[in-house]
Amino acid sequence: MTDGENVVFSAGGAALYPAILAPEEVQDLAGRMEALISGRPGKRLVGMEWDGLVDAEGRIGRIAAGLIGMQAKPVRVAVLDKTVEANWSVAWHQDRTIALRERIETDGFGPWSTKDGICHVAPPVSLLAGMVTLRVHLDDCPADNAPLKVALGSHVLGFVAADRAARVAEAHPILSCLAEAGDIWAYSTLILHASERAQKAGRRRVLQVDYAAEDLPGNLEWRGLD
Repeated sequence: MTDGENVVFSAGGAALYPAILAPEEVQDLAGRMEALISGRPGKRLVGMEWDGLVDAEGRIGRIAAGLIGMQAKPVRVAVLDKTVEANWSVAWHQDRTIALRERIETDGFGPWSTKDGICHVAPPVSLLAGMVTLRVHLDDCPADNAPLKVALGSHVLGFVAADRAARVAEAHPILSCLAEAGDIWAYSTLILHASERAQKAGRRRVLQVDYAAEDLPGNLEWRGLD
């Protein structure tokens, strides 16, 4: 990690951190994910032992700490597995929900939903603006393997209405987040992003980790990873 990478992140809302994980670490993570997803295209992960890897001082988490401070903590983890059988596209959008331990009505938080049995809510935009999402690549992701696309600079716009997302994104420089296994892409959680269907036969496994540095108001609690 370098100051230059952090400057790139601040300006555009996304930055590549290459070769963070060694091949054997990638293989180990991929094997652990395989046992958990059981052929599903994606799954939110709780109760998994990370051996400090995603903590603020860990190999993965220190990227988030460098961007939003040492108070950064992983608040949600999911694995995504795009394959020939599960090959989807995602239109331009923002990630707008966070995972909580329980529903407690709080000003500024809503609407509420449940995903994979986990309570989610849309928080105030100011909270999302302080978060960062890391995508840990477990497979190579060239241009034909459905790389994430981000609209550079869109992370500073606040909430963008869903019916305006594509139009707003296309008014910004579009970056395709190409990667090799072991690379990590960081992006502001609020950035407009999308992905297309993969054009090659293969897999595109990604471990996606959301980080926040803020405590929640009142009695709200981050769901966390346990």
